[in-house]
Amino acid sequence: MSESTRWTELDRRRRSRAIITTAIAIILAWILLFGAYYLIPFDDLTSGESLIRLVIGIAAFIVVLVFELHGVKRADIPGLRAIQALGVTIPLFLVVFAVVYLSMSQSSPTHFSEPLDHTGALYLVITVFSTVGFGDITPESNGARILISIQMLLDLIVLGAVVRLLTSAAKSGQDGP
Repeated sequence: MSESTRWTELDRRRRSRAIITTAIAIILAWILLFGAYYLIPFDDLTSGESLIRLVIGIAAFIVVLVFELHGVKRADIPGLRAIQALGVTIPLFLVVFAVVYLSMSQSSPTHFSEPLDHTGALYLVITVFSTVGFGDITPESNGARILISIQMLLDLIVLGAVVRLLTSAAKSGQDGP
């Protein structure tokens, strides 16, 4: 497929292949992203390093988002490529905050209601992102409360603006240059 193809123009076999390829790409991205997250040790950190990690992580998220937007616009099947982009950017965004929460907890266990390990930090960031907020892990310091508040505000942007940007890029890619 040299130019953008409408989903309805694909036969059943090509649709299945496209869906499987997209699913594999997302699964591989998750394996790499979460694998790296779990393999990186976070020992001897300070709260200042947590802030630096947040800035670097948000910058990385923006770079990946821009790369993904361009990929969606150039894709043979922009709608599926947009789904793949969401499957990469949203988990990256969550891992950025999980790294920061883990760093904060490692630097001082009093930032949260319980010390966080890799799984606890990831669990916290997902419950905040999904707005479930079970309340079993809560921010205890002002710094942690501010950071979680920042995450909640950015969650709204990610859910609204990023989804809209990717949808628009898919439509633009579908319509052609």
